[in-house]
Amino acid sequence: MDTLDKLGILAEAARYDVACTSSGSDRGPKAGSLGATTAAGCCHSFTPDGRCVTLLKVLLSNACSYDCAYCVNRRSASCRRATFSPRELAELTVDFYKRNYIEGLFLSSGVLGTPDATTERMIECLRILRDELRFNGYVHAKVIPGTSPELVTSIGMLADRLSVNLELPSASSLSSLCPDKDKQAITRPMSLIHRQREQEAIALASGRRDRRLPASHAPQPDAPMPLFTNGQGLTLRPRSTVSSRRRHFAPAGQSTQLIVGATPEDDNHILQLSRALYDSYDLKRVFFSAYLPMLDDDRLPEPGTPVPLRREHRLYQADWLMRYYAFSPDELVTPSEPWLDLDLDPKLAWALRNIDRFPVEVMDAPLELLLRVPGVGPVGARRIVAARLTKRLDFDDLRRLNVTLKRARPFLTCAGRIDKGVVLDAEFIRQREVGDARRSSYNRARREAESAQLSLF
Repeated sequence: MDTLDKLGILAEAARYDVACTSSGSDRGPKAGSLGATTAAGCCHSFTPDGRCVTLLKVLLSNACSYDCAYCVNRRSASCRRATFSPRELAELTVDFYKRNYIEGLFLSSGVLGTPDATTERMIECLRILRDELRFNGYVHAKVIPGTSPELVTSIGMLADRLSVNLELPSASSLSSLCPDKDKQAITRPMSLIHRQREQEAIALASGRRDRRLPASHAPQPDAPMPLFTNGQGLTLRPRSTVSSRRRHFAPAGQSTQLIVGATPEDDNHILQLSRALYDSYDLKRVFFSAYLPMLDDDRLPEPGTPVPLRREHRLYQADWLMRYYAFSPDELVTPSEPWLDLDLDPKLAWALRNIDRFPVEVMDAPLELLLRVPGVGPVGARRIVAARLTKRLDFDDLRRLNVTLKRARPFLTCAGRIDKGVVLDAEFIRQREVGDARRSSYNRARREAESAQLSLF
């Protein structure tokens, strides 16, 4: 089998691994090396000069000794198998880079024998890529659950970002669908990556006057939720005092992936788990992947079941609210109402459930409260706080400050005045938003996709 045949099989097999949306790694060009990486240097993202860049997203092998029920590459699956040699994949990556096809590599693999044996092959591939071929671009590597700590350290010194896929939201689901895995085999490398990044940060900070450590701890339950500026947004975690440029071990941090819809866990469970993962392992992202029901297994949804794409979308929105708007999971979903509203984005749904807190006065509302207003994002909220120091704001001013007035207007007052024609009624607003969404061309196309059976080939 030639290299291009392998590429066709292994790129297709990698489609269910969720890639990064931004690298988080910042490394300039080096003499004698190929490529560089910026914080936006990743799949379907943009560099500062406006270029859309991509990753080669591929498996080293789709042969797997594990038999995870939901996986198209599982041991018992009837599919074409292929395996790259480490040098073959490294040279292919550089060849594609020189042709300007890609900016980096997203590398994962089936379990080829054992986790350690697989990881050793991945390390050899990245060693050839970095040391022999002098590739300086972005690399995201998946860590196989159960990999030995010393191998996790080795691959972390070669990759920009590491990720260990949790995949299923509970230990019981993992036990049922993945008989070869257990929770500890997944969380141990996650903990190791987190610990090594913190140790490296301590060592790097010790040589500076600023000896503060990256703050990755969650606030106490009864303490107010602090907000820190981080890039263009606000986050519950302050930006690390040690830049990715100075790091050697996984400078872009780590992430994980959860499959949505393959098992019965509700959105409350998933968001509580996501919050715990952020707090425990300082993850950059939790990615959600809607399960594609194409496998005939009594433990899984039947083939032809609608793909939960809209649920995946709402979970991403909720995750964003937790990371950049200081929402807690309990504000978005509760044990008594454990599912996100599929018809409304979570921020608007929260506002309608708490309609008694509105309208908000733009001239004196604190930043944290402005962020709770539908249609007001971190940029708009900061602009409002700055602009009101010099003038009395009206609704025309808000429009110029990047506020989405169509959504925000019912929830705001400007100097005590409401906008003309506004009705602050939860049911009225809900019906209007749902009606507008259902009439949009985007949502018509989405409904067609959700109801269709997606094909792997």
